[in-house]
Formats: sequence, structure tokens, C-alpha cells
Amino acid sequence: MYKKSAIFAATAAMMMGAPAQAEESVFVGHLADMSGPTAFVGKVYADGVRDAMTYINANGGISGTKLEFETIDYAYKVPQAIASYKKWKSRKGMVAMQGWGTADTEALISFVAKDEIPVYSASYSGHLTDPMGKNPKTAKPAPYNFFYGASYSDACRGLVQWAAEDWKAKGNSGKPKFTHIGANHPYPNAPKEACAIYAKELGFEVMPPVVISMKPGDFKAQCLSLKSSGTNYGYIGNLGGSVLSLVKSCNTVGTDIQFMSNIWGGDKKVFEAAGEGIKDYIFPTMTPFWTDEVPGMSLVREISKVSDPSGKEERLHHYIRGVCSAYYMKEAMEWAKANGGITGENIKKGMYARKNWVPAGLEGVCLAANWSAEDHRGINQVNIYKGNYNDGNVQIERVSQMTLERRDDWLGF
Repeated sequence: MYKKSAIFAATAAMMMGAPAQAEESVFVGHLADMSGPTAFVGKVYADGVRDAMTYINANGGISGTKLEFETIDYAYKVPQAIASYKKWKSRKGMVAMQGWGTADTEALISFVAKDEIPVYSASYSGHLTDPMGKNPKTAKPAPYNFFYGASYSDACRGLVQWAAEDWKAKGNSGKPKFTHIGANHPYPNAPKEACAIYAKELGFEVMPPVVISMKPGDFKAQCLSLKSSGTNYGYIGNLGGSVLSLVKSCNTVGTDIQFMSNIWGGDKKVFEAAGEGIKDYIFPTMTPFWTDEVPGMSLVREISKVSDPSGKEERLHHYIRGVCSAYYMKEAMEWAKANGGITGENIKKGMYARKNWVPAGLEGVCLAANWSAEDHRGINQVNIYKGNYNDGNVQIERVSQMTLERRDDWLGF
């Protein structure tokens, strides 16, 4: 298995058996959390990114240019992320970066803007979607930040839209109560204010946030707080073991609540680990699932064989989003090469070159994306699923699809 702070490099020499010096290449940095508090999903997503970049190299690279890349486990530590970024820029001539967390991605906004290095993060913070700083709520313009998927804010808005409809469909009257649940950390907090404002617009009574650690723990006190407040719908901003602890603690004290999670907090591994505690658990996705028969899944399964030659491992939707992220970068690089060269500035321009953009070969897997120089909300569609654990059989079904408005006041927020 991978060790903390291990460095992995993939070059043309490794892939094709030819001397690296003889081939044209560009360098891409890759930050991943393999050992920190988000490693539960960090490893999964990182495998998707790495497998995709390795597969790209083995199949012609970027129109003949090879991707040299290095994966560093920064253990979710912002100083380590900044140090890695600076090393890659000064020593490797990095042209783009595949990033990870919210705290580190937001800490690097000004660096990457100044250095003109596009970052494709696995943070879907709404703060990253305003490239020009048009919204007064935007702390820093983020012209070189991109991500595949709806922002955390838009995904949460989609969930409360679903909750408003669910409340009425069940014949309830009055104002449903909504509570944000998560650690006091940039990742869970990213959509907190934006989602609360929208919940109020939709007629919810927004209750005070409930804070739980990113680490597993005994959350019965927080669950009793949710119970006493009468919360009907709770948005979970955490992931992994923290989510498992919350679900189990709330079941223990008899909290009657409809849980809705962020995209990292809902997957088959969580449901299997939680067992019978998982009931009608609502979560968003931005891709189909491994067993879904859509045209582009055949390419995803081939990419998966890079690290699983048997082809038997069932990948989570987090892995598939990692593949999408790498392939949007790939095609932006191809555009850049055909239009002046693979530089950070040209890669950014390549992100605006297509409308309703799905990477070739990934039809039905990656949602059609639209980025522009004034709006980095690439995806505004939220697919909403329900998970249950029925006597050991995990059942996941789609319950709704929400398309979010591109409201001016939601840009960067």
C-alpha cells in the first residue's frame, strides 16, 4: 500500500520503455490525501486521477506530448501543500496541478493566479467559481481554479430543493427545520452560509449549526441536540468515519432526522460500514455508478486496469470524478498545444473553448460542462440518490435531478 509522504512519478520512460530525455513532456503536480483525515475518499479519488494520467500517457499523451507527473501525499496539511506547489513550480516548471482539499486549494488561489497555473481541485467550494471577483462576497478572484462537478453550495441548494419537495410530498405543513452539521473547517463550512440563505428562501426554518469533528467519535450529545431542536433535514458536511459515527450515534439516541450529505459523505463504502443504520440516506453525485451501463463506462473500466489489472475492483463514484477531472485537463491541454503551446495561460483558454463539453470517450459518464472566463460554475446539475442497507444488500436509487440557476448572487458563493 502507499506510505505517507511517498512520491509517485509517471513518465514516458516508465510507460513506454524509452529514454525520458528523448520525449517532449510537460509536468503536472498532483496533491492527494492518502493518510490524513480525508484519506477515506482521498485515496479513491487520487487513484482515479493517477490511473487516468497514466492511461493517457500509454495512449498517445497530449497529442504526442507526455505527462510527467508526481503524486504527493500532503496528509491534508496546508503548509505541506504550499511547499509542494512551490517546489513543483520552481524545479519542475509545472503547467497545471490536480489538487485536493478546500483549505489548501483556497490558500493557493493567489499563488496560482499570479503564476498562471490552472488547478483542477477536488474541492468544490463555491468560492472557486468567481474568476473575476464580480460578486462582493468573493474573497479572492479565482481565475485559474477549476473543478468537475457542482459546487458544494449548489449541491446543497439542490438537496434543500429536494427536501422542500419531499416535505410537501409527505403531506406535511408548516416550516420544516434545516440544520448544517459538520466540523468548523473550510471544507464543511464552504456551503454553510449559502445553503442556509437558500433554505430560508424556500421556507425552511434554519437552526443553529451543529459542530462535529472530522474524526470519528461519540456524537450522541450532538444527536440529542438535533433531536431536541426538532430538525427535520440535516445536511452533513463531513465524510468517512465521522459520518459513520454520526449515523450510529443518532440511531442510538433515537433522532428522527432525514440526513442529506455532501458528495464525499455518501458512497457504497459508507453504507456497507454503517450497516442497518443507513436508511433513506440522501446524497448527490456527478457521475453514474460503476455498474451502470453507459457508453463511457467502458473507457473508465479500461483506465481502472492501470492499478487493477484484473478489472474486478468495483470503483466508487469518487474515482470516476477523478477520471473526469484528468480528462477535462487533457482536452484543454490538447487545445493549448494546437493554439500556441501547452502553457498555463493556454490551458485556461482551452477550458473555455467548448460548450456542453463532455470529454471524448466519456459520454454518459462526465456531465456536460460549460466554463467561461466570467463564470467557473462548470456544472449546475445535481443528481440526487438515496442509499439503504437492506440485510446486507446496499441499494442505491436515483430520486431526483436538480438543475441550479446561474444566479449572479450565487457566483463565488
